[in-house]
Amino acid sequence: ILSCCCQGPVTSSRTFIVKSQQSEIMRILDSKSIEYKLIDISLGGELRDEMRSKAGDPTLVPPQLFNEDQYCGNYEMFADAVEADTVEQFLKLA
Repeated sequence: ILSCCCQGPVTSSRTFIVKSQQSEIMRILDSKSIEYKLIDISLGGELRDEMRSKAGDPTLVPPQLFNEDQYCGNYEMFADAVEADTVEQFLKLA
């Protein structure tokens, strides 16, 4: 199952950018009928730590995309895949 690690309520300008990116990812996934689940890492440090551990980067911030335990990438990488029409390959679905 595809997962999108996200952040909870808007509390700062940085959070607003993250929420905008998350909304764009969800809009594109929905338009392509790709099933996903949102994981709100603001609910606990262990979720954030798990996201960073799976991706192998202790400084990652959301949004981040995973296919099961396989790290796919961040918003910028996703946007590049959308532009190149390679979303399914990026998400390791093809």
